[in-house]
Amino acid sequence: MISYSVWLCYRFHLSHRDIEDLLAEPGITVSREAIRLWCIKFGAIYSRRLKRKHRDYGDTFYIYDVFADVPDHLINGKQQYLWRAVDQDGAVVDVYLQTKRHGAIAKHFFKRLLRSHGSEPKKIVTEKLRSYGVAHRELIPETIHSTEQYENNRAEQSHKITRVRERGMRKFKSVRQAQRFLGAHAAMQNLFNLGRHLVSASHYRDYRVSAVTDWIRAVA
Repeated sequence: MISYSVWLCYRFHLSHRDIEDLLAEPGITVSREAIRLWCIKFGAIYSRRLKRKHRDYGDTFYIYDVFADVPDHLINGKQQYLWRAVDQDGAVVDVYLQTKRHGAIAKHFFKRLLRSHGSEPKKIVTEKLRSYGVAHRELIPETIHSTEQYENNRAEQSHKITRVRERGMRKFKSVRQAQRFLGAHAAMQNLFNLGRHLVSASHYRDYRVSAVTDWIRAVA
């Protein structure tokens, strides 16, 4: 029941109250507060397991940073930026909340990306923020760095799914809570990023079975 509740929370656009009502239909009585605590504790555990298994990121990273879409872009009274990187297949490599956009933060984010990827990507695509250039020159100078207009639309579009979830959460009480939620959501998004529009129905069903199997292994 715990793993099912966590799956519902991060896989679909459902609130804790929605999940409480869904569980009530077959006669399972549990409070939304209990569900919230399950998602906090076990969501982080499951996402770490899923991320350890997902090592086959592509060789091109699309990197973008935007305001975290919470009320007034504030968490604990401070403006937050959501740094995000996806590969050419749409898999989320990392998400990272910070209050600044300067070179030191960019370098720290790039180091996180290199740890996730295990090696340097062949190419990164970013906007023209100078911080990206600083991190590129100091950490991965051999990697191709493109700042062409519109080329980074892939990263910008990848934010849309997260935006919906952020609005559903209404407000994060802390940066740690927001980081934990966004990390778990990204891991679930990667697992079920099956390219439904690119494959036949039969292949999609096979991919879905494989994804569900991986999820069952992660929560076992």
